[in-house]
Amino acid sequence: MYGQIALGLLLPFLGTSLGAGLVFFLRKQINEKLQKLLLGFASGVMIAASIWSLILPSAELAAGQGIAEWIPAAVGFTLGMLALLLFDSVVPHQHLDSETPEGHASSLGKSRLLMLSVTLHNIPEGMAVGAVYAGLMLAGTEITAAAAISLSAGIAIQNFPEGAIISMPLKETGISRGKAFGMGVISGAVEPLAALITILFSQVITPVLPYLLSFAAGAMIYVVVEELIPESQTGSHSNIATLGVTAGFVLMMILDMCFG
Repeated sequence: MYGQIALGLLLPFLGTSLGAGLVFFLRKQINEKLQKLLLGFASGVMIAASIWSLILPSAELAAGQGIAEWIPAAVGFTLGMLALLLFDSVVPHQHLDSETPEGHASSLGKSRLLMLSVTLHNIPEGMAVGAVYAGLMLAGTEITAAAAISLSAGIAIQNFPEGAIISMPLKETGISRGKAFGMGVISGAVEPLAALITILFSQVITPVLPYLLSFAAGAMIYVVVEELIPESQTGSHSNIATLGVTAGFVLMMILDMCFG
C-alpha cells in the first residue's frame, strides 16, 4: 500500500521533471500553436479531474458521513477558489504571457517570478493527489487504487508538456539550460510535498476529507480560469487551445471511468 502511495505521489513530479528536461534537447521555445494546444490540454485534464476525481468522491464521502452531499462540495470548492485568490494576490509571481509581475512587489528577477507562478499552479495538483490517496487509505470510501493512480497518471501526463513550457522560457531569460532545468524541477517538487501534507492533515481530522477533496477541486479550477485558459486564448490560434481542452478532458474522463 505505502509503495503504491509513494508512486502515486511522485508520478506528477516525475512528469514535470521529464518535461523540464526537454530544455537540453530543444533549441527554441515550443511552437506557439503547440504551446496553446498543451495549455488547453492541461486545462481539460484539470477540469475533468476536478469533477470525477474530486467533487463526486467528496459528495459520496459526505453522504457516507450523513452530511448533505452538496455542503462539503460547495464549501470546500469556494474555500479552494478563495485560497488560491489569496495566494495569487500575496505571492510575487509572473505569468508566461505577461511582462508585469503580480502579487506583492518583489526584487526577484523574471526567471524566479516565472518559477513561482508555476509553483503556485502545482500546489493544487499536489493537494488533489494527496486528498484522493487519503481517501484510498480511509476504509469504507468509494475511492479505489485504480482511481487514485489514474488521477496521478493524468496529472503526470499534463505535467510533462508543462515542464517544457516553463523550462524553455526560463532559458530565454538568459540563464543556463542546467539552471532552467533545476528551476523547473523545483517548481514540481511542491506537488509531492503538498500531497503529503494533505494526507497527514486528513489522517488527523478524518471528517474533513470531503472538504479537502472539493477544496483541491476549487483550487485547480481557479488555476484553469485565472491562468491556463487566458494564456491559451490570447492572440491567434485559440481554436487549437479549445481542441486541447477537449482532448485533455476526454482523456481524464476515460481514465477515471475505466479505472475509477
